[in-house]
Order: sequence, then structure tokens, then C-alpha cells
Amino acid sequence: QVQLVESGGRLVQAGGSLRLSCAASGRTFSNYCMGWFSQAPGKEREFIAAISRAGTNTNYAESGKGRFTISRDNAKNTVYLQMNNLKPEDTATYYCAATWGFGNFVRTTGDQYDYWGQGTQVTVSS
Repeated sequence: QVQLVESGGRLVQAGGSLRLSCAASGRTFSNYCMGWFSQAPGKEREFIAAISRAGTNTNYAESGKGRFTISRDNAKNTVYLQMNNLKPEDTATYYCAATWGFGNFVRTTGDQYDYWGQGTQVTVSS
């Protein structure tokens, strides 16, 4: 089992920045591809970003390209999502997820992930 705990979500004004963190425990963190997803009320879960087990490969949804950066620190068992130039439409609960990593591969759909955190709320005011 992998336990994931997100933090860093809060209310922020449009144009502001946030850094979300996800702390992992339970298994060897560096064996897992990590992803961030979001879900707004009444909407389906959306892929945001993913990073390979060594951090050498990343993938982003179009909505976050140029504004969001995913990174990881395997020594700290933590994955991050730096969010810049936030927009009201970014308002959602953000979840991190883990799945067994194969080489430099990243996974971009939720059904490919095995472990999920409880989420952290991001609210962007206009």
C-alpha cells in the first residue's frame, strides 16, 4: 500500500500562485509514477500532470501547460505541483495519485493509477 497526503490548497486570487505537495509513505516512492488530477463539483476528474519515477519525464494537460510544473523529490518522498497564474476555472479539489512506474513512462488517465490521496481544495477568486 502507498499512502498519499496532499497539502497546500487554499483560497487565492486570480493571477496568484500555489505549490501543492503530496507526501507518500508505505512503499519505495522512487518506484512509482506520480500524477496530479483535479475535480470540480459536478464535473469529471481531469488529468493535470504526471511525472516518471526518476523525474526525467513529465506530461501536462493543455490547460496547465506553461502555468503548472510537476516535480518530485525522491529523497523526501514528495511530489509537488507548482501552479502559477491561477484562474478561477482552476478551482477544484486536487488529488495526487501513484502507480507502479516503468522506466521513464508516465500515465495520464485516472484508471491507470492505483493509489489516491484525500485531496486538497484550491479556490481561485476573480
